[in-house]
Amino acid sequence: MDTTSRLLMLLEVVEQGSFAKAAEIRNIDRSVISKQISRLEDELGVRLLNRTTRSFSLTAAGAEMIKKARELRELLGETVRMAENYHLEPRGVLKITSSTLIGRRYLQPVLNDFQKRFPQVEVELRLDDRLVDIVSEGFDLAFRVGEPKDSSLIARKIARNRLLILAAPEFIETYGMPKTMEDLAQLPAASYASNSIRVEGIDYFNSKGEQCEQKIKSVFRANDAEALLMKTLSGTTYFVAPAFIIGDEITQGKLVPILTDVKLMEFSAMYAVYPHRDLPVRTRLFFDAVREHLGKDKPIWENGIPNFEQMY
Repeated sequence: MDTTSRLLMLLEVVEQGSFAKAAEIRNIDRSVISKQISRLEDELGVRLLNRTTRSFSLTAAGAEMIKKARELRELLGETVRMAENYHLEPRGVLKITSSTLIGRRYLQPVLNDFQKRFPQVEVELRLDDRLVDIVSEGFDLAFRVGEPKDSSLIARKIARNRLLILAAPEFIETYGMPKTMEDLAQLPAASYASNSIRVEGIDYFNSKGEQCEQKIKSVFRANDAEALLMKTLSGTTYFVAPAFIIGDEITQGKLVPILTDVKLMEFSAMYAVYPHRDLPVRTRLFFDAVREHLGKDKPIWENGIPNFEQMY
């Protein structure tokens, strides 16, 4: 391994916050990374990290090397992208990350067709519901619901993602059809809850156009949208669902939109996120294919919600 590779390895360790996480990303043993960083220090003749058994900190020299390593990574990335754009046919490895639901339901069909069209492109797809550092982990594209907070990344909205209130026919038979938001508040709900987000109400606009929130009676909480959908299908709760998780449940009569005259607030859209404006050919072509598949005006998932334009 040369000095450049060791510098980039040092950068990964610092960005990931530990030797163990950097080793996991590279699929190598932690001791290999430790040895390579030690060799880098020997080559440069300066200590880069102050290490203890459980943590590390950068020395002054290490902090300067990290700055140079970031510049080096950017330069190498630009060089590779420039070379790739001279290929007539896209080739190389396309690294993509997304949430599990988006990847399985919306990206996989596009990937299958994409590799038929461009067999020289290899694909690495990481399905992960946690937020991924796409720069340090080397991803070309990320697909997420919600605009990223990192202003250094390029984010493009590719599809809207509206909300609707769903219940199974069995639920309506048991509890009756709610006529108002106040009626709904008395009924058992399924709601999203994670370490960072906890849904406790429904945001909507009243008849005067004023923004309101109706608290809900949540009896089932999960950090997975499909689990919430399955709970709703059981007929024991209703669920305020983002449209992109809907398949054929409504058209087959398994779920019914309720309180459709309520004006719900817009939910977070789906975004494509990438680190550079100058996309390699393979990345740009795949981005265009995803956008075409999802639908430029009306998202593909709204096809499973009849008359959705007149609801909410």
